[in-house]
Amino acid sequence: MTELISPSLSSGWFSYAIRVYPHHTDYAGIVWHGSYITWMEEARVEYLRSAGVSFDQLVAAGVDLPVVDLTLRYHQAAKMGEELLIMTKFSKSQKLRLTFDYEIKAVDPTNPEGDRLCVTASVSLVPVDSQKRKILRSLPSLLDQAIAGLLG
Repeated sequence: MTELISPSLSSGWFSYAIRVYPHHTDYAGIVWHGSYITWMEEARVEYLRSAGVSFDQLVAAGVDLPVVDLTLRYHQAAKMGEELLIMTKFSKSQKLRLTFDYEIKAVDPTNPEGDRLCVTASVSLVPVDSQKRKILRSLPSLLDQAIAGLLG
């Protein structure tokens, strides 16, 4: 099996590689649906870190980014032992709603047809004041700058 690929940015997509371990699967060795959501969050955190903002900075600034909308479409099952690419990109910003798109692909370098699409998804977040528990009226500057960098 190949080594996991380091996070990278290619053609607008941020790629975050993982390997499917037994604890990610059901008894049949098929990825449990909740694992995809965990990997999407990991990829999003690393994607934002690559743009210059880490979640510990957001927490220190008193900002939470709760999920307000989540859609997943399952195409093909991922299986134990497979290497997956969790690909994400910033999709759009509507007022304060930040939306990220995802493609999760099984990587098989021996397959002449390329990677196998397992899941497509979209996640929307809103910035919330962690003390007042109210939606912020504007994006914090460090998050606004990171998003501007992602849109390049």
